[in-house]
Amino acid sequence: MKKFGLIVLGTIAGIVALASLGSLLGLALSALLVFAGMHFYLKGDSKLSKFFWIAVGIVGLLTAVANVPGFFGILAILALWYVIREWKQNPMTLTSTSYSADPFTNFEKQWDELTK
Repeated sequence: MKKFGLIVLGTIAGIVALASLGSLLGLALSALLVFAGMHFYLKGDSKLSKFFWIAVGIVGLLTAVANVPGFFGILAILALWYVIREWKQNPMTLTSTSYSADPFTNFEKQWDELTK
């Protein structure tokens, strides 16, 4: 039953991650703008350049807020990572139980399992 839950969670997370690829790209671009704004603000010499880079950073923050579905895409990617990790830790094993034609042998096996 756990494998079924992992399959369902992985399928849903994969669909959400694929659907939010555009928002993830926009979120990455806005993070790049914020990083560039902070980096060049700290290296700027004049007040005009510092003002410009503060404006670039604020634009990056505003576009990050506009790309809220990108955060859901990040959560979906984390869910996919969790599913893959759990799937590799618990390999699926099929156990075969062999029953003999002798009913007393099966009774003895079941009785041993009950009395444990």
